[in-house]
Amino acid sequence: MASAKQKKPAKTPLKKIAITVAIAAFSIALFFGIRLYTRVLMPNVDLGGKKSAHILIPTGSDYNAVAAIFRQSGYIKNFNTFESYAEKKGYAQKVKPGRYKLVAGMSNRRLLNMLISGNQDPAQIYINNIRTKEKLASILGKQLEPDSLAIVTMLNSDSVAKSIGMTPETIISLFIPNTYELYWNVTPNDILKRMKKEYDKFWGEKNRQHKADSMGLSREQVITVASIVDEETNYVPEMNTIAGVYLNRLKKEMLLQADPTVKFAIGDPTIRRILNKHLSFDSPYNTYKYKGLPPGPIALPSIEAIDAVLNSAKTPYIYFCAKADFSGAHAFAVTKEEHEKNAQVYQAALNKRNIKK
Repeated sequence: MASAKQKKPAKTPLKKIAITVAIAAFSIALFFGIRLYTRVLMPNVDLGGKKSAHILIPTGSDYNAVAAIFRQSGYIKNFNTFESYAEKKGYAQKVKPGRYKLVAGMSNRRLLNMLISGNQDPAQIYINNIRTKEKLASILGKQLEPDSLAIVTMLNSDSVAKSIGMTPETIISLFIPNTYELYWNVTPNDILKRMKKEYDKFWGEKNRQHKADSMGLSREQVITVASIVDEETNYVPEMNTIAGVYLNRLKKEMLLQADPTVKFAIGDPTIRRILNKHLSFDSPYNTYKYKGLPPGPIALPSIEAIDAVLNSAKTPYIYFCAKADFSGAHAFAVTKEEHEKNAQVYQAALNKRNIKK
């Protein structure tokens, strides 16, 4: 007699409930996981093929201003998820101004963490070969939040200059040629403090301060001499000899008669031939009319020129002029007669090339 088939025991209600709850929990977790990914972790910065770009958030900006900046940039792919996560993070109460570097593929979390922490990307400021405070202010104003007018106003302030032991004429000496990292939203006063710190550091290196003291010159006087040397030649091996000539003239209380100071006084650095009308131009920077150093540097000198002054050659020369071969080198002389002969040769070369100004 065949045995009866055994029936599988029916699932208990508890098991059915457990399975249903597990499926529901998984569905909810999946939903929130997808939501978390799309709102927080999914790449949401598209720079249109660029690897990186910068966003500038001005001082005093609120969240609406920041949102407008990002909308205008077009860098955020899904603005709704950005705003949703920004609200969750409380970014509206944590807006910090500055220059921020965006990287292609950034998520909302990475982007907002950077903005909330104020993790700026400093601006790289290259300072070199600048003749005037106005030009310096223009360069800084193009790369930093303070405009050029605010910066030049600071540089022209008697009280500001006095606070650091300088004058409006010498304050440009602070800006030793180099590349500096500055936060975009610095104030003009922040710039001054940073440059003063770098200035003091520079003079503390390579025994520079001791050398200046032993020469009886202040830092600003060294830089003023160096600015003239730098404008006279870009031939570095001659710099310390030219510096020696000018220091000899200062010691003898002679007029420096430096052509670059005349060009600065007139405001035209392109002049190639100094004429009598130029020499008579009345300015404290015209060293053909006034003894001693001009009131301040006529340009930001190179570090090579500064060190050339501090290590100036012990030379008998009192005079020099450009060589007639236009090589950039100079003919040096001890006596006025010898110098005049050298100058005549150079003037003849100018005439031959029909250089009249």
